[in-house]
Amino acid sequence: MSEHVQQFTDTNFTKEVLEAEQPVLVDFWAAWCMPCRFVAPVVESLATEYAGKVKVGKVDVDSNPAIAGNYGISSIPTLAIFKNGKVVDGVVGAAPKEHLQKLLDKHVSQDEN
Repeated sequence: MSEHVQQFTDTNFTKEVLEAEQPVLVDFWAAWCMPCRFVAPVVESLATEYAGKVKVGKVDVDSNPAIAGNYGISSIPTLAIFKNGKVVDGVVGAAPKEHLQKLLDKHVSQDEN
């Protein structure tokens, strides 16, 4: 896993995601999920590309069921963008990198204006 991708858990989710000052991309995943494995390199690439602008991390839904339950995550991978403690965008399924870049750019550019 990339140095820029954090592990979010039931314990640190509030501090690391909900209280974050910048947008946060959260990858809800599980080790047994094949589409999640396809998305993982994309998430790592985005984490490096957006370092300093967007916090990026993963939530293992099997190990952290409370978070997944709180956000109604029923299909994985689900990628959600959080801003100011709320989900503002996202996608369910293995979305291409370009699609995720457009979503992130929209929220990063709002912060820069």
